[in-house]
Amino acid sequence: MLLRYRFRLYPTGPQRAALARSFGCARVVYNDAVAARKRAHADGKPYPTTAALSKALITEAKRTPERAWLAEVSAVVLQQALADADRAWQNFFDSLSGQRAGPRMSPPRFKRRSNTQSIRFTRNARFRVLGSGKLRVPKIGDVKVAWSRELPSEPTSVTVVKTATGKYYASFVVALDGEATLPPVEDETGIDLGLKDFAVLSGGKVIENPRFFRRLERKLTKAQRVLSRKQRGSANREKARARVARVHEQIRHRRDDWINQQVATIVAENQGIYVEDLSVRGLARGRGAKSIHDAALGMFTDRLASKAARAGRTFAKVDRYFPSTQLCAACGVLAGPKGREGLRVREWVCRCGAVHDRDLNAAVNILEEGRRMVAAGQAETVNASGGQVRPGTPGIARNTRPAGRNEEPTRTLTTVS
Repeated sequence: MLLRYRFRLYPTGPQRAALARSFGCARVVYNDAVAARKRAHADGKPYPTTAALSKALITEAKRTPERAWLAEVSAVVLQQALADADRAWQNFFDSLSGQRAGPRMSPPRFKRRSNTQSIRFTRNARFRVLGSGKLRVPKIGDVKVAWSRELPSEPTSVTVVKTATGKYYASFVVALDGEATLPPVEDETGIDLGLKDFAVLSGGKVIENPRFFRRLERKLTKAQRVLSRKQRGSANREKARARVARVHEQIRHRRDDWINQQVATIVAENQGIYVEDLSVRGLARGRGAKSIHDAALGMFTDRLASKAARAGRTFAKVDRYFPSTQLCAACGVLAGPKGREGLRVREWVCRCGAVHDRDLNAAVNILEEGRRMVAAGQAETVNASGGQVRPGTPGIARNTRPAGRNEEPTRTLTTVS
């Protein structure tokens, strides 16, 4: 398992200048690689291989007057930029052939000089952490690092990142074994995600929606208004841009820290964790797009799955078409509110007499469905790319009778080729 550990860097003035040269050289090599393959396609020639591009754009280019300054930076940085361009083209081709899941990707575009830049060093660059705590980077020097914890093992690579606010970070990639990091517990939980409340757990715990963007939206609007009045290219405009970037950074850091705390608590308290497989991209197309992005539901589920795997917990996603809200958790009858009008109903009464809170009832049903999936060996969500995605397959079929509480419902599973 590969993990990232990020720490703040404090480079000196000359080191910042050296990093700026490395950022620029990596961007130039990347753009040259993209341009070379676009020319080959326009001329009807086969795409040049990575080895041929490395020889032409790095080794031979250093000997020319136009690209002689490429020799001032580490060769590993240039090779990694070339690898990034090759990976971008490969992702594009895989997207065209259907080998890559998700929406269709466009061809790689040229990189522009931006406020967020990064370079990567692998073990071939021989970077290392010194006994003094500094990070030795080739052609850069010994950079001061603000360590918040120790690395669990020797890093395989390090990425130096400059953010839009002018801060520098070192992102280490570390390989860990698959041993569980937390002792086993007995509790399990189902989680119903939403916007009114961020999450409702089957045990009754409610996690309120913090709405970090909404809280700082007024401050961000004011900073953006000041930025729009500054003259392009002026020093005052750069200061105003930095203020806008700091507000965005503050929102992101608050959200990241809060999500990490919630994930750590849920994983520590539960052995089995089951959530609904939400289509965040689809939800973000509606009127509540800003609230959906602010809640970061996809980020939460991704980190929950990663943390659960590291801790040795059981994690499963219940199919998004499973009627967790409409299904009575007491008798198993589909008697809950339906349609758009049903979204406004927060509490409903089943024909069996049970009174349900909408979100809590959904969390209980998600817990039961997650347990059933794990017992049946269906814990992993089926990728619907190229398959049937209409409600009813998979999940409770439309033409079947709702099962009782102690009865297994009939299900139709779609096999994806």
